[in-house]
Amino acid sequence: MQTIHQAGSFNLGDRRVTRLGYGAMQLAGPGVFGPPRDRDAALAVVREAVAAGVDHIDTSDFYGPHITNRLIREALSPYPDNLVIVTKIGARRGEDGSWLPAFSAEELVRAVEDNLRNLGLEALDVVNLRIMFDAHGPAEGSIAAPLEVLATLQRRGLVRQIGLSNVTPAQVQEARGIAEIVCVQNHYNLAHRGDDALINALAEDGIAYVPFFPLGGFAPLQSATLSEVAARLGATPMQAALAWLLQRAPNILLIPGTSSVAHLRENIAAASLILPDDAIAALDNIAASRSQ
Repeated sequence: MQTIHQAGSFNLGDRRVTRLGYGAMQLAGPGVFGPPRDRDAALAVVREAVAAGVDHIDTSDFYGPHITNRLIREALSPYPDNLVIVTKIGARRGEDGSWLPAFSAEELVRAVEDNLRNLGLEALDVVNLRIMFDAHGPAEGSIAAPLEVLATLQRRGLVRQIGLSNVTPAQVQEARGIAEIVCVQNHYNLAHRGDDALINALAEDGIAYVPFFPLGGFAPLQSATLSEVAARLGATPMQAALAWLLQRAPNILLIPGTSSVAHLRENIAAASLILPDDAIAALDNIAASRSQ
């Protein structure tokens, strides 16, 4: 079995984790809503990830809702001592599967309690506050009020460490004046590079950056250049895209998600793929060409 240790490690707050983790979103049903098509396969993927060396898993109780956390608990509890489970709050699901803000103090407290119960934990390792001013991307506005609620829960011992998701650089700065921020989780990949400056700034301060949709999300990355680079290296396009992220900055932690053991193994193999300089230069041009 291939392992992920070739990717190296980085600090996630006061925990050291391997840089290639696992994102649990796809364990839920279509549209991240309802149960998985194959429950046994979902459990197998989670167990295989940990067996291969994954020591941080990204999840949320609004995936399903409640589905992925319960699957993680069934698959892995009692949890390995080195496993860091990162969850997020700040959103909820409508009856039609829509993604809605859940920012009130009552909603945030209930979300933490739901995550604790469904994961079977007494304290959450890392909780990302998902900002939902715009569900489709970061939008400016003060995040002090919901973050203060999360900081209070941290002082109560229900949350160990705090991160942010779907935020602007100004919101990161505001948040760091309220609480210690251990990670930022935003949309980023080789074709969507709006956070380049933020990644570099966080790296200087030892703060992890966790790209969601590292492979494009619901619209997978497609590029002739990516396909050509991958073929030249004997890899798949998605492996090349993950390898590019790992070489982009040392503070990037990856959480590619899948409900397939075969795809999980492909993602893990990307940890050992080293891109030569000419391949990196070619992939760097993908975002530049799309912005023209």
